[in-house]
Amino acid sequence: MPTTSPVTVGRAAETSLLRRALTRLQDGVGCSVFLVGEGGIGKSRLVDDCAGRALAAGLPVLRGRSSTTGADTPFRPLVEALYSCFHAGGPPGDPELIPYRPALARVVPEWRSAAVPGHAESVVELAEALLRLLAVVGRVSDPGPGGGSDGRSGGASDGRSDGRSGGRSDGEPGPGPGRAPGCVLALEDLHDADAETVGVLEYLVDHLDRVPVLLVATLRPESGDALDLVRAAERRRVASVASLPPLTTAEVGALTAGCLGVPVGAVPPALVGWLGGRSGGNPYLAEELLAELVGSDTLRHDGDRWRVTGDLAATVPASVVHGCGHRLGRLATPVRELLLLAATLGPRFSADTLQLVTGDDDPRLFAHLRAAAEAGFIAPDPGTPEGYGFRHAIAAQAVLESVAPAERAALARRAAVALRKAGPPYSVDQGQLVAQLLVTAGDHPGAALLYAEAGRRALADGASASAVRLLERASELAAPADRTAVTESLGYALVEAGRLDHALALADALPTGCAAALSPEREVALRTRLAWAAVVAERGSDTVAQVAAARALLGDGAPPEQTAALAVVKGHLALLPGRQDRVEDAERIARETAEAAERTGPPVLACQALQLLALLARERGFDAADACLERMLAVAETHGLPTWRFEALLRLGANAFLRTGDARRLEQAGEAARELGSIARTQHTESLLAMNAVLRGDPVTAGAIVERWLDTSLRMGNLATHRYLRLTSATLAAHRGRRRDMERELELFRQAGGMGSVLTPVALGLCRAVCALLEEDRAGAEAELAATAEWEARHPNVFYLSGRYGLDPLLAVLAGRAGWEEYAAVAAAPGAELAWNSRFLCLARAVLLGRSGRGEEAAALVEGLAPGADLFPTAHRLGLRLVSEAALADGWGDPVSWLRSAEEYFHGLDVPSVAGACRALLRQAGASVGQRRSGRERIPAALRERGVTPREYEVLALLVDRPGNQDLARRLSISPRTVEKHLASLVQKTGTPDRAALCRLAAELAPDRRRP
Repeated sequence: MPTTSPVTVGRAAETSLLRRALTRLQDGVGCSVFLVGEGGIGKSRLVDDCAGRALAAGLPVLRGRSSTTGADTPFRPLVEALYSCFHAGGPPGDPELIPYRPALARVVPEWRSAAVPGHAESVVELAEALLRLLAVVGRVSDPGPGGGSDGRSGGASDGRSDGRSGGRSDGEPGPGPGRAPGCVLALEDLHDADAETVGVLEYLVDHLDRVPVLLVATLRPESGDALDLVRAAERRRVASVASLPPLTTAEVGALTAGCLGVPVGAVPPALVGWLGGRSGGNPYLAEELLAELVGSDTLRHDGDRWRVTGDLAATVPASVVHGCGHRLGRLATPVRELLLLAATLGPRFSADTLQLVTGDDDPRLFAHLRAAAEAGFIAPDPGTPEGYGFRHAIAAQAVLESVAPAERAALARRAAVALRKAGPPYSVDQGQLVAQLLVTAGDHPGAALLYAEAGRRALADGASASAVRLLERASELAAPADRTAVTESLGYALVEAGRLDHALALADALPTGCAAALSPEREVALRTRLAWAAVVAERGSDTVAQVAAARALLGDGAPPEQTAALAVVKGHLALLPGRQDRVEDAERIARETAEAAERTGPPVLACQALQLLALLARERGFDAADACLERMLAVAETHGLPTWRFEALLRLGANAFLRTGDARRLEQAGEAARELGSIARTQHTESLLAMNAVLRGDPVTAGAIVERWLDTSLRMGNLATHRYLRLTSATLAAHRGRRRDMERELELFRQAGGMGSVLTPVALGLCRAVCALLEEDRAGAEAELAATAEWEARHPNVFYLSGRYGLDPLLAVLAGRAGWEEYAAVAAAPGAELAWNSRFLCLARAVLLGRSGRGEEAAALVEGLAPGADLFPTAHRLGLRLVSEAALADGWGDPVSWLRSAEEYFHGLDVPSVAGACRALLRQAGASVGQRRSGRERIPAALRERGVTPREYEVLALLVDRPGNQDLARRLSISPRTVEKHLASLVQKTGTPDRAALCRLAAELAPDRRRP
């Protein structure tokens, strides 16, 4: 009879914790709960209970589990969890997931065809994509009784809960109208999870408060990445952690009563004490011991009671291992052999793999599996087709340890031979399984080769952390003749994992001058890759050292392509701070390399050289840079290099945006980024499009892009793009004259490391200086531009819209600080041809012409800008306002019409300072000025920035006399209730504590008025 408890015993605190988490989830708040404890302590039982309650409430449940044989299989538990949700109805088809499908293709097989071969998304990109997918899964589910829509609900109890099923107590709320969206992600045995899965979970844990997802995960308290994650999350208070203690003796008694189906009082006290002592309070061990007692007839059912019929100490095995051995011995020989082979494969196995090992046909195999399940050793795994698993990993271990080591080795050898006979290609899991079997069988060199192959495949798939672990394992096991090749692969994996110091040390330790040494060509390739990693990390000395080592290996007769590749790497040093003196040599080398590689290959080298050449050539002019990039694009498209195609399109798009304001090439780059499935590249491209929209006077598009990616880029650790988006948001506010918003965004930009970065001149010149001009603070703008020039003199950079080539020369000409000579020097620079800059430079030339008595030429220049007025509308009208003052003073052009255009624009933009200045200049010119009766111009700037409306300001002004609400209502012809609303709004906007403080503020703003 079954000896498993139908109820949860001794876990009230943990159950309450999970129920509270489910309640929060149904309120739309996500969180993480980790259950930590030894094997068999009851973690899975709690997960079952939580999953059952979630399903009863109509929430989808996604369940996955790690395994020892797949510990280095990237994302295995996530793949399984998503399969449990999507296997019936398929993944959701929401359009908002389209940009994330390529990243999700690694864990959602149905979307793998969308991934571009050769591109590996980062773990952070996948984590962000998974976060979006989970949010959609919860939102699109249309729960019916006990499940989600389209069969995508997962299962609550899957037979893997230490043999104990879960249930839902009476009175638990079920699904109903208005249920908040959400889903449960349940992952078990994280101690066996791969490093990439742990990386994804670390990201999820930090951001689940933003989406309605409950993560419930279990793990043993074993040192490793997973436990480190849990402890760190607990310290940061971003997750709840429950450590499950052993059951007390009384709780073991309740568990025993539940297993035997009798009241607690009907259980022999001696039995309870013995089970508690021998199991150590572990529920699984207690149930196993109880099963052995019942199976051996030592514990016998007698009417409505149970009684012990023999000596517990004498008849019951001293350990669960012995107990499993006794139970195995009572099974038919074919079933026993099948269980031993299954345990050799691991705690979880597939019927197909077991069939390969046993050679049984389907009827015989499944008959034996049924017998093993009826004996309580294994259970089908509903989460995986053809899947089975032991009731607990302890059970599989106990089965194996019930036989001698020599027999275990023989079983492993038999299984490995059978699987290898089936032949490659192995799946990732199967390859590692065979390697593990070979280790058990004593064939360490054979296992090393399989681990190395699995590591190389993981590296090709972008799972660098798993690749490192697999290759390190291969290195430990490898025969001397194989170890160098394994070390070579490990070096590449360490570079991709960001462990450059370890990779450099490994390369320096490679054997030389012996049969085990790498060939010179292979070591040169490794040194070249290390040099690239070093130059990207701006480690100039390491770059030089690796290039020198590679050149020493090459000698005098080196293949031209290898020499050229090293030269291009070294050429990038010219872009590092303090190495500008090497630009000329770097450009020559890049040009020669590009020409040779375009003729004879390799194409990647041609792209690398052309990219370097374009960066170096831009200082001479954008035509030369674009010519290099067009060649780079042609090479990438001819040879099918999608990543390099994106890089070429991005740089061409950025140049086109700078030169003409045209964003079409940037949009092409964005499409290429989406085709690659790279969220980080998509963010970077769209951040440039957002800045383009700011300059083109399209705040809706700019704001939408910033809102879409600002938080996401921060979550993903894409800090460079996050900073640029913050700066874009600040620039958007600045170009609308909203200083308070600009300062807030610039402070966040500073906190993100922006001030002091290469973006500093943009923050000063394109953002702060323009905002000062929109406040009619000419001196403030000039000060910001002077700070920009000082910064750029000390930090050469590649930003051209900071004012140096446009706005600053115009202000200098207007102020009389610059003449034709200074103008000519700026106009000759490549940055002067850019559309944003050329507009201001054209106006500077017009002012100089007007002063020289060449008014007609000056007017023609200004009028010639009119057809492009809508390209950069704010820049165009600001320029008209600035140049009109000079035109009025020097008597040329049509400043009245220019001022009317600027006044109308800035009034509509709600920039009262510039609109008011335009009206003042119109009056000075003797032109009629239409009245603007909005009342905003009467509001002090400090209050305008806080959003005080004209009507609210009228209320505030009357508070000088401290009238009552009835009096205010009478004087303003509004209701007393409306007065109350205005007063409440003023308190909030001005930050004052009460009405009395508002009255004092009103007096300060009107000092000439006397209170009665």
